[in-house]
Amino acid sequence: MTGAASSLEEFKSPVGDPGLFGPQSVVWKVHADFSAMMVGGLSSLMIQALHPRALAAVWDHSNFRHQLKARLGRTALFVAATTYGGVDLATQHIQRVNAIHARIRGVDLNGQAYCANEPHLIRWVHLVETISFLTAYQHLALRPLTYSDCDQYIVEMNQVGEMLGATNLPITFADAKHAMQQYEAELVFDGRTRETLRSIETYSVDFTEKPFFALILRSSFDIIPNWLLQKLQKKAESCLHIQARRLALQIASQPVQWMLDEQGVSAVSRKRAKVYF
Repeated sequence: MTGAASSLEEFKSPVGDPGLFGPQSVVWKVHADFSAMMVGGLSSLMIQALHPRALAAVWDHSNFRHQLKARLGRTALFVAATTYGGVDLATQHIQRVNAIHARIRGVDLNGQAYCANEPHLIRWVHLVETISFLTAYQHLALRPLTYSDCDQYIVEMNQVGEMLGATNLPITFADAKHAMQQYEAELVFDGRTRETLRSIETYSVDFTEKPFFALILRSSFDIIPNWLLQKLQKKAESCLHIQARRLALQIASQPVQWMLDEQGVSAVSRKRAKVYF
């Protein structure tokens, strides 16, 4: 469903390497929740598409609209590697992305120049992704994080953001949401944004996965703040519909989450780091 194609073998070594964060971090906890990461990932893609220069960098230099599954797969692998991989694996993935960003530059539809490694744009992408993952986790987790743990997640994730080139990153969840809103004047809903949304809403999954993915997709809209929903030309649904969908997704997620907790990348990485709970 995610499009990711990777082996768990590279997460099994080096033994004792905790990676960038370690098993006791909030990042490890949040990113182990499959449904929250799917919901947050789709939500972040839709929000990021509102920034014309950030979108132009992807639009002009990739075919993501027609290869969305591959794009999601690369993103999922990057998040997994930087979260759960050893220090070398995480660093290699970050350096690879930085090298790609350094080559991407151009002019958007409004005549504004862009460069993919521009700190202002990297900061936008980082803020949206971090906030979306955390908001999705808080929405779906049976035991949401405390306020202090939410702030700790923001601080921990700043390490990856800064390694990618973002600057002036906030250190609390509240400040992160405020920082994202400061981009409001730069955001535009245009034809490119509309097509990006259409690509996400028509994302291809196997027939047996369609009901589950439908819950994921609808929930990705449920966690978007109202001011951004309006920019995306979407209407917020009633609290009753949102909570019913939340409960349905929590129930539907349990089998796959149990399997991942036992055999997935976070489980393999905990064994590597020799931390057992």
